[in-house]
Amino acid sequence: MSTRDSIQDWLATDGLAWLHLAKTLFAAFIAMGIAMRFELPQPRVAMTTTFVLMQPFAGMVLAKSVYRFAGTALGMLAALVLGAVFVQQTELYVLALTAWVAACIALAVRHRQFRWYGFVLAGYTAALIGIPAVTDPNGLLIATLSRGAEVMLGIVCSSVVSALVFPRHASATLAQTLARRQARFASFAADVLRGRLSRIARERRFADFVDEIVGFEATRGFAAYESPAMRSGHRGLAGLNSAFMDACARLHALDQSMKRASIARDALAPFLEELARIFEHDALDVHLREYKATLATRLDFTTSAELLYRFVDDTLRYVSISIGEPSNERMASRYEAKTSRFVIAATFVRTGIVIAATAWFWIVTAWPSGGHAVIGATLACGLSSASARPSKFIAQMTMGAAIAIVTGYLFLCHVYPAIDGFTLLCAMLAPPLAAGAFLAMRPASAGYGIGFCVFFCLLAAPDNRIVYDPDLLLNNGLAIIVAMLAAAIACAVVVPPRTQWLVGRTLAQLRAMAALACEGKLAGLGERFHSGTHDLMSQLRGLLVRRSREHRHALSWMLVTLEVGQAMIDLRHEARTLNVQRFPDALRIAWSTSFARVLRDIAVLFRQPDSGTLRRAISSVVASIIVAESMLDEGHDVRRVLAYLHVVRSALVDPDAPFDARHR
Repeated sequence: MSTRDSIQDWLATDGLAWLHLAKTLFAAFIAMGIAMRFELPQPRVAMTTTFVLMQPFAGMVLAKSVYRFAGTALGMLAALVLGAVFVQQTELYVLALTAWVAACIALAVRHRQFRWYGFVLAGYTAALIGIPAVTDPNGLLIATLSRGAEVMLGIVCSSVVSALVFPRHASATLAQTLARRQARFASFAADVLRGRLSRIARERRFADFVDEIVGFEATRGFAAYESPAMRSGHRGLAGLNSAFMDACARLHALDQSMKRASIARDALAPFLEELARIFEHDALDVHLREYKATLATRLDFTTSAELLYRFVDDTLRYVSISIGEPSNERMASRYEAKTSRFVIAATFVRTGIVIAATAWFWIVTAWPSGGHAVIGATLACGLSSASARPSKFIAQMTMGAAIAIVTGYLFLCHVYPAIDGFTLLCAMLAPPLAAGAFLAMRPASAGYGIGFCVFFCLLAAPDNRIVYDPDLLLNNGLAIIVAMLAAAIACAVVVPPRTQWLVGRTLAQLRAMAALACEGKLAGLGERFHSGTHDLMSQLRGLLVRRSREHRHALSWMLVTLEVGQAMIDLRHEARTLNVQRFPDALRIAWSTSFARVLRDIAVLFRQPDSGTLRRAISSVVASIIVAESMLDEGHDVRRVLAYLHVVRSALVDPDAPFDARHR
């Protein structure tokens, strides 16, 4: 490799990380300098904002800034209202503030991605402003305005630096991601059609697609902030991701049908091989159109043939949208993220216990640094709420905070007194802050980096008027460490996210998506079903150990939910277009009754899976198949209905399905 190629490779990999690091420090020092020039009380708050806010892409920073601005404004308002209602009533004020913070963090868990941070800021800002007001209620208004100005300054500096200094745009990365995803899907589809992959390998590849689907939604969300073109194409990208979810579900259903019926695989072998070669061809869209045009005339619409046709149809829709062709179909509805209400309630309870216990100890002991302990507990609960392992994340933050206290002590005693001038100040602050920001960029060490940067800025960063009081620094730091350790213990003991009961509730909500396919309104049902199922599985993948028995069990439920749920949606669409008026009255009544039983019993099965509900669901489907077979001479659309009924029946009787008690 030549020197030029090596440089380009470095710029495309490690160079981007160093660029992000330099931009983060630049934004932090600009925010600190402006805050000092305007003589704001605590420039450190502006610095802290930039470290929390900076992201690799301009759209990520702008999206985060919007929600941070809204969350900060809401937190300021809450601090003022609670301070006015509970003036000079310390216990009631702290209790109300605890309830507010716990509610905000619980809502952050419900509304994830960048909306998560808006709710976290609404709670944290109220605590940051309101806790000092417990001992000084007369300074509440001034503290609110000052803190708001400092936070807004950090937001502006982060946004300007990210957008103007060597900006990186998520839209370019999004295009590359889509190209790689389409290539991986085409290769995977060819392997599945040829039967080259084992069951475990197929399941893992489908699970990887879950992460890609959820990650794409996050990227699509903040890319819309970068340019008018991305905002105008926002719904098109949503349709693209929806089409990809449909194609993945169709591929899985086709694969299961081939696995369960060897005769069908042998009969369709020439068509499967032809389609596999098409997926290996560069002009995928052209060849898929030709293949689809001749497929209907070459195949009788048995179950497997119908699934093959629908897979080709959905894949062609996905490829067409990806190359920018206009679609005649209604655009996809909004991606719906799902969070179990039990997870939200557990987060509220856990956060409330931690903050209330810390605040109670502060009040009854008149601890001088107790206010910092409450703020530390609030930060720990808020910043860890998005983690699947909050106790581990808080432990990392605690270690980072401990290192920040030691570093801050050295700066306060030896560095600040020996330097003069803003330039030299920035030069001395750059090495430790760069080290913390570097750690924060890596998922495995993010807790250490965030803990160091946030608490170094809050405890030891310079203000316009530096107070050289090492004892105060150590006392406040010790209070924060104690509070965070208590928060880590609470997160490990009080209904932790990975507890079996809570994971079971999330899994139950995933299964309930099949019930939604049976009972929900048909308009936009496919998009709601797929987005909810994939989002819940993404949460379970974060909670469970990869390749463990529990993870594979959850993945089995996701795949059978996708298979049966998609078949039920297709069945409902076909039944809706079925002209039942041409049937005799007895046959029409028998079909309506049996179909209603199928919808009811499938929904009950996925809500309460056991041997009894499984037998009833199988009986209902078989009864509907018998009725549908008696209508076969009445038209082609009946064969489609019968095909989807066979898909559901084969999924229910599959010995590898998780319905059986031995698998649960």
